Amino acid sequence: MKLEDQIREKMRFKHYSLRTEESYVGWFQRFVRFHGLRHPGEMGAAEVEAFLTDLAVTRRVVASTQNQALNALVFLFKDVLEKPFEGVDAMRARVSKRLPVVLSVEEIRKLLTVMTGEEAVMGKLLYGCGLRVLECLRLRVMDVDISGGKVEVRGGKNDKDRVLTMPKSLVGLLEAQLQRCRVIYENDRKGGVAGVYLPGAYDVKSPTAGESWPWFWLFPSGRLSADPRADGLERRHHAHEARVGRALTVAVRAAGLEKKVTAHTLRHSFATHLVLRGVDIRSVQELLGHSDIRTTMIYIQLARAMRGEIGSPLDDL
Repeated sequence: MKLEDQIREKMRFKHYSLRTEESYVGWFQRFVRFHGLRHPGEMGAAEVEAFLTDLAVTRRVVASTQNQALNALVFLFKDVLEKPFEGVDAMRARVSKRLPVVLSVEEIRKLLTVMTGEEAVMGKLLYGCGLRVLECLRLRVMDVDISGGKVEVRGGKNDKDRVLTMPKSLVGLLEAQLQRCRVIYENDRKGGVAGVYLPGAYDVKSPTAGESWPWFWLFPSGRLSADPRADGLERRHHAHEARVGRALTVAVRAAGLEKKVTAHTLRHSFATHLVLRGVDIRSVQELLGHSDIRTTMIYIQLARAMRGEIGSPLDDL
């Protein structure tokens, strides 16, 4: 078995996401090419450090990209080649701490007002629940509990689940979205389309679950595509994240906003606005799904600045 196939097999055994799998395989390929197609089994920490140095000095990648490459190579040596090396932490690049872009409540109102169609539902979920973009797009029908007034995020970052309050203003929009999904779902069943992708071992435990309504995507793609984890089987995936980015670009222009807005900007704004309303930081941490409270603390700094809690001495002159 080729080493690339061994990497994929090991990652699927450990239930890594397809996105992470493609990323790690890509770094493996770049690492091997950098060292003249030498087999990684003949290399070690020195070659990894040389590769990372080239990324930082010659290619000038950001610290997070350099650390992603290191994570991929650590997985290669430790989990696939079973040849771990020392000094991993010393190779990690220091990630710069940047303040996130946050919109005011009025800017959010302007932005969401000009968004239409499914993209408007996506945008309101991103801001209304503080979701990451892929958490939003990977929602299934069963994750949206309208009668219970909640949205459930399953398998979020670090494979964590969490439950969020459904914004009351979204109930009607979500009911309409479910009706649109139902039409696509029924057409797929009539057309004999394979069931949607199931996480983990669900497809083994319940082979027909992918064809059931509860497992269908809340935001299905408009076209079918090949599933690389099922030998190219054609099935319906969820909408692509690029669609959200394009919709936000158009909406920012239409709303006349000057800030650079991404899907994550809506999540940052959600958190900051909660702090402004007096929600305690531990609750905000839980809602965002942060593992470390220090990641959440940045929103206190932003909220204080927006409140003007610490006035400038210039105003006393």
